[in-house]
Amino acid sequence: MIKEILLCKYGEIVLKGANRKYFEDMLCKEMKKRARGYGNFDIYRAQSTIYIDPKDEDADLDGMFEAASKVFGIVAIARAAVCEKDMAAITETVKSYIPQFMDGKRTFKVEAKRSDKTFALDSMEISREIGGVVLESCPRLRVDVHKPDITVKVEIREFGAYVSAGQFKGAGGMPVGTNGKGLLLLSGGIDSPVAGYMMAKRGVRLDAIHFESFPYTSERAREKVLELASIVAEYSGDIFVHVVSLTHIQEELVKACEEDYFTLLLRRYMMTIAERVAREKECLALITGESLGQVASQTMQALGVTDNAVNMPVFRPCIGMDKEEIVSIARKIGTFETSIQPYEDCCTVFTPKHPKTKPELEKVKAQEDKLDFDALVEEAMGTLYTVHIKAEY
Repeated sequence: MIKEILLCKYGEIVLKGANRKYFEDMLCKEMKKRARGYGNFDIYRAQSTIYIDPKDEDADLDGMFEAASKVFGIVAIARAAVCEKDMAAITETVKSYIPQFMDGKRTFKVEAKRSDKTFALDSMEISREIGGVVLESCPRLRVDVHKPDITVKVEIREFGAYVSAGQFKGAGGMPVGTNGKGLLLLSGGIDSPVAGYMMAKRGVRLDAIHFESFPYTSERAREKVLELASIVAEYSGDIFVHVVSLTHIQEELVKACEEDYFTLLLRRYMMTIAERVAREKECLALITGESLGQVASQTMQALGVTDNAVNMPVFRPCIGMDKEEIVSIARKIGTFETSIQPYEDCCTVFTPKHPKTKPELEKVKAQEDKLDFDALVEEAMGTLYTVHIKAEY
């Protein structure tokens, strides 16, 4: 009976020098956490690869493959058959294991890697022999070393020989938690979940803050945001979503301030409150889904006005992307269909007809001074409650 495991290759972690062990440990820890729901696995690392080895027949290798594909830090995943480091054993494994992957394929090539230099044949010799075995087992195929439909790999490693056909792209990036924690301003739109995903991909653990404006925004709008957080959590791990009401602030803005400034003033309140929450939750930066010039509040001048309200870094991973690029990522990670559900968010309430696109900071502050800014922030902080979104692996 063929024994099958997963080989998960990691990428830029290998460049980390003296800190490499820390990143590898974090990656293994994340993989072990995600494996809990799929059975009993032995998970270990060697030679820039994480091995996921099922320990009994009940282990769900298919489920574990899907879970591993969403672990940041992994660049490629392959299902592989394990056998002894012996050409006869490798040949028999290729004959029995590889044909199942060849349906619909017309061309192939063989790549061999001999990490164990004591093995009798070198990589070229292994490739030639195994190429002949594949052609014998699948005579309709032909060899194409430049653009094959599929690549058969034979790896001679420390613990044994591994035979695979085709590998799948992993999530890439850095292990979550290796680059601190950030607070994501999570709306119900397309952009902010993508921004959270992109920062998690760079190793940032996420908390989120969501601003609601009940009764102007509905309970269903809040549920939509929590659903988006749940989808992002499949990649980032658990997310604590901190919900804050902006209703009174918005009502006071409408009473006291010029309409053209509503959006800018609201954004300054949001950023200030977000910074308060971020510091309380030990987050090192704010994260937003803003894209330069996409709407009036995202011009360079407007972003400068909102950034002036805080004293911590604001990361905007979507800043140079157009909508099509952002939508493409949203579709890939599974947030798009939820994001386009027609439920309002706080930023669509009391929207001015002609918002300022080139605001002057002093004029914005003059409008802001018409209200007791600090008191309204404090009142809003009193409405905060937190929802723990547990990652479903």
